[in-house]
Amino acid sequence: MYTVIDENNVNQLVARTKKGDQKAFTELVEIFSERIYNLGLRILKNPDDAADILQETFLVVYEKIDSFDGRSNFFTWLYRIATNFALMKLRKEKRTVYTDQDMEEHYDNPDKIQIHEWQNFPLKDMLKEEFRKHLDYAVDRLPEIYRSVFLLRDVENMSIKETSKILGITESNVKIRLKRARVYLREELAVYMEEYSKGLKS
Repeated sequence: MYTVIDENNVNQLVARTKKGDQKAFTELVEIFSERIYNLGLRILKNPDDAADILQETFLVVYEKIDSFDGRSNFFTWLYRIATNFALMKLRKEKRTVYTDQDMEEHYDNPDKIQIHEWQNFPLKDMLKEEFRKHLDYAVDRLPEIYRSVFLLRDVENMSIKETSKILGITESNVKIRLKRARVYLREELAVYMEEYSKGLKS
């Protein structure tokens, strides 16, 4: 669990950093580094890549902080830089399995999917390492535009508005992509749960 961010303190640190205060910049790094590293790790699934994203993000912040005009909060601006770096890395490595068209065709039309019910699946089993690995694998197969929305909205607990600003898309697009991602993940995990339950009974 992250500590609560004091926006007034952050704004003061940003102002001081703009004036060349190295100590203020160091404090900003200390406040946000864990969040940015974990965001990179969730998107890229690789500690070295996450460390690269962290370094690249704060390098840009140091060089471009004068361009931050305060119209959005610093937290949103920082997340947008980090997310863009992570998504660019994904595109270069071509990790995506599903395409945007796949998601639209299969997860926008309820008639094309089988709705699985898995509310009775024991919570203790959902917390097992095997389940978490399957969840990570399912998230990793999401196209980048859906993965980033899901991670920012449901994992990082960003608002629809914040997610929209970070990704540079409309709030309507955030909602559409989030819905598709959630339906996909529900179906992927439901299949796993059913197979796992059958294994327990056999």
